[in-house]
Amino acid sequence: TWEVKKYIKDTLMVSTKTEIDKAKEAKEEEDTIFGKIARKEIKSDVAYEDDLCLAFRDIHPQAPVHIVLIPKKHQGLTRLSKAKEEHKDLLGHLMVVAAKIAAQEKLVEGGWRFVINDGSNGGQSVYHLHIHILGGRQLGWPPGQTTPFNLSFEFISTIPVSYTHLTLPTNREVQISVGAVSLKK
Repeated sequence: TWEVKKYIKDTLMVSTKTEIDKAKEAKEEEDTIFGKIARKEIKSDVAYEDDLCLAFRDIHPQAPVHIVLIPKKHQGLTRLSKAKEEHKDLLGHLMVVAAKIAAQEKLVEGGWRFVINDGSNGGQSVYHLHIHILGGRQLGWPPGQTTPFNLSFEFISTIPVSYTHLTLPTNREVQISVGAVSLKK
């Protein structure tokens, strides 16, 4: 996998960091991108807001509806495993608001998913407690399955590339095209 990522990055000038990579590199910091969004220092597509929380549409949606719900002030609650008795009202409020958002987005009839990632192994890449509200399609189970070639791409620069090939040590050919990797047997 590393050889494929390096080849893609060096040849196509793209970042191949996965969400798992981002979670492993994330640090618990006092200020995060979500804190900046809550304070309106960074623009977001707001789906819901009240005195305690803010919900916005994810910029890298994993479903037709993917909304991130955050407390405006995390009160030391950087991850769910840090929850204490004094967070009970805030956590309850977030759950009720998540249900309101699901109804607002017309997800209730078909169903939806409520996700809180906790820590590196849980896939948490931003240490400001947040809830993912996902729906609008059939969601797979179990969540969190990965394959060695599950890569996401972010373009660093624009280079006209149609496709290229390389052979992995497993003798499987990989076709790399802009935004996609496919394996051939």
